[in-house]
Amino acid sequence: MLQRGDKKLINAWAFYDWANSVYSLVIGTAVFPIYYESVTESGDGIVEFLGTEWYNTTVYSYALGLSFLIVALLSPILSAIADYTGNKEKFLRFFCFLGSLSVMALFFFTGKENVWIGIVFTILASIGFWGSIVFYNAYLPEVAFPEQQDKASAKGFMLGYAGSVLLLAFNLSMVMKPDLYGITDSTLPARISFLTVGIWWIGFAQYTFKHLPNNPYKRKPEKDYIFKGYKELQLVFKEIKTQSQLKILLISFFLYSVGVQTIILLASVFGTKDLGLETSNLIVTILLIQIVGIVGAYLFSRLSDKIGNIKALKITIIIWACACVGAYMLNKEDPSVNLKFYALGGFLGLVLGAIQTLSRSTYSKLIPDETQDHATYFSFFDVTEKIAIVVGMIIAGIVTSYTSSLRLFILILAVFFIAGFIVLSFMKGSKYVK
Repeated sequence: MLQRGDKKLINAWAFYDWANSVYSLVIGTAVFPIYYESVTESGDGIVEFLGTEWYNTTVYSYALGLSFLIVALLSPILSAIADYTGNKEKFLRFFCFLGSLSVMALFFFTGKENVWIGIVFTILASIGFWGSIVFYNAYLPEVAFPEQQDKASAKGFMLGYAGSVLLLAFNLSMVMKPDLYGITDSTLPARISFLTVGIWWIGFAQYTFKHLPNNPYKRKPEKDYIFKGYKELQLVFKEIKTQSQLKILLISFFLYSVGVQTIILLASVFGTKDLGLETSNLIVTILLIQIVGIVGAYLFSRLSDKIGNIKALKITIIIWACACVGAYMLNKEDPSVNLKFYALGGFLGLVLGAIQTLSRSTYSKLIPDETQDHATYFSFFDVTEKIAIVVGMIIAGIVTSYTSSLRLFILILAVFFIAGFIVLSFMKGSKYVK
């Protein structure tokens, strides 16, 4: 078994980002949201789901919000059970398979006549993706020493951006030039893309599964896993309540995650509905964000070495807040709106990977050295993020219901970033976090 700190083990762990990031780019950001909008936009965007008529953007926002809420409710107890039994790798596998197979099922979503397929499997795929992230993140303190964790976390995001751009480029060649593949059905290129995402995810994840340790602490669990897992959860919760720096980070993380994650999920919808951008313009922007994101994750992981995690995080939060204000000021009537949207995308790309990788590694460094309950600790990190997303998507749903626009919502997010910055300012340095 590979030992903690081994480069091969760190690379195998980081490679799961290569495997699963195609979901967040193709399904969460690029192809699926645009496809969903295009096949449900007729009839003023009204769709029928569960016997009720909904505005298409509203039901999509609520569906994603529900998936995050489910993960937020399940992950703490599942993580505690995983820690108690030493079976994090099995939970990681389960959610990986759930997510990838659900993504493949989106192939059968062809339009309003079966919108339930799009909604139901969007929820299940999201649960699979975010559920697996809980257990994937929990491996970071087990595969890398604290001084390696910034670079290891950054490597994961860099691999994720690189892999997702490669698959997206292939998918876009089908979507934009279907005749090259002999495709005449207008919905088929996007639906094939959903299949490729599932196959890519489940296929490349096998390399990670092969090398990640299962039960590294040699735990020998007794029966009654659920009760023992609940006791484990209580124990970690009590520990977190005594750690002031960890609590400050979680509060700040919640506030700025409301902004980060909802922007990632709704950026393409904002570009399409509020700015009237063509699909090609959105795709160029998304690719730009991913490519610049590789550079940003690398640069900020090095910057954190020089000025510390806290200051580096503050810089990323300021840039995000400025970007929200800039997005609010964009006007679809502006003849240069495309170029300004590209510039904004590059701006965000620089800090997208940075804020995610620094958040993950900073939290990992604050976990007590002596604990073996890494999955349980990280469940609180991931639950904080999921609740933030639920809050963000609910606000988005309410705002779009009243205004049929996301512009006001984007401005509201700037307030969350500012609040996150203020809370983070109360954080002090520690042994590994400066």
